[in-house]
Amino acid sequence: MITSAGALAAMIPRTSVEARATRPRPTSAQLAWQRDELAIFLHFGVNTFTDREWGDGTEDPAIFAPAKLDARQWARTARSAGFRAMILTAKHHDGFCLWPSRTTTHSVARSPWRGGHGDVVREFVDACRAEGLRPGLYLSPWDRNNPAYGDSPRYNDLYCDQLTELLKNYGRLAEVWFDGANGEGPNGRRQDYDWPRVWTLVRRLQPDAVMFSDAGPDVRWCGNEKGVAGDPNWSSVDPAAVTAPGASGPGVTRALLHGDPAGSVWRPAEADTSIRPGWFYHPAEDGRVRTGDQLFDLYMSSVGRNSKLLLNVPPTRDGLLHDADVASLNGFHDLRRSLLAADLASGARITWQTDWRAAEIDLGRSAVASIARLEEDITHGQVVAAFSLLGSDGGPWRVLSRGTTIGYARIARFEPSTVRRVRLVIDDAVAPAVKISVRLYAG
Repeated sequence: MITSAGALAAMIPRTSVEARATRPRPTSAQLAWQRDELAIFLHFGVNTFTDREWGDGTEDPAIFAPAKLDARQWARTARSAGFRAMILTAKHHDGFCLWPSRTTTHSVARSPWRGGHGDVVREFVDACRAEGLRPGLYLSPWDRNNPAYGDSPRYNDLYCDQLTELLKNYGRLAEVWFDGANGEGPNGRRQDYDWPRVWTLVRRLQPDAVMFSDAGPDVRWCGNEKGVAGDPNWSSVDPAAVTAPGASGPGVTRALLHGDPAGSVWRPAEADTSIRPGWFYHPAEDGRVRTGDQLFDLYMSSVGRNSKLLLNVPPTRDGLLHDADVASLNGFHDLRRSLLAADLASGARITWQTDWRAAEIDLGRSAVASIARLEEDITHGQVVAAFSLLGSDGGPWRVLSRGTTIGYARIARFEPSTVRRVRLVIDDAVAPAVKISVRLYAG
């Protein structure tokens, strides 16, 4: 079959369609989440002013005093760098709430910022929407300040009350972010979280939001804080492998990193890391910000491995993103624009073999390529387990790249090669692919 377009597409036999029908596939919310590709995490709170990573809950709210807080600066920076979403730490483990919660006095309402009438969450969501970004919120389940923590029924009620305030009062959210942090509270006791109740609450109040945690239920952690997704990386998982946030063990690690080709639910991986060594702002780290080149490497190991990159960029004590961080984000954006500027395969002639396991692209000219982006049509699920990409400039075929899973995106870098024809071979798959697109870049 011959087709002309930048994508490789083909109709497949009825039996193959039936096989694909049994594969898990994303909801519309999961699909929108994946297509964001890049999101910024904002760790901000009392730790910003104490120069700590984890507060102990005894902090005086009066220390929270960002003199120049400008959430629009956060959002403008994110948008201009090509990010499409942002997530704010509405409450970290110290229990300090960045909104005037009725559930506690440990909040911005007891700080001098905005005369005690400020609401960081409100300014954050308003800034996101003004700049066309999708907002998300993180509410730490661990609370080292609240005396109810460790009295499980009582604290679960309080936590759900806090969550309800965030879910009902700030408009539509794209993501609600949870982790499994579970240490002692001020009473020395540990908490038994009621996760089914929490997830049900989010579903009811924010049905279009995806929920992130080790156990999803919509988006899973990639298993590390390095911004590196597993290889292979399946978006399908076995829900029995990780049943609650904070679970541990070799089986959990494998499930988070790699997913499961035989998994029954769709739960793609989010790769989180920080632009700095720490998660909160520390003046001593101003000279240790990741460069644009290093951020591009993270892009390749996250988005380029069927994941989404959640990059933490912490506001300073003034309430602004630091100039060094902004410069790196802009450099990252410039690199993506320069390296991925023009698709050499756009408009090329594509010929599929009759068994749909291989396709050949004729560029119509010789060109130097060093990066390929492959994409499955994940609206039909994910099936490719191994592939080879070969190139020729009139001579023998030579291997450009080999890899495992593709999914939403597989971005491969290889030695610059002059090619006129490129061949994609599906070496292994759990069902026939419906559509695979191939883009080639000079890099």
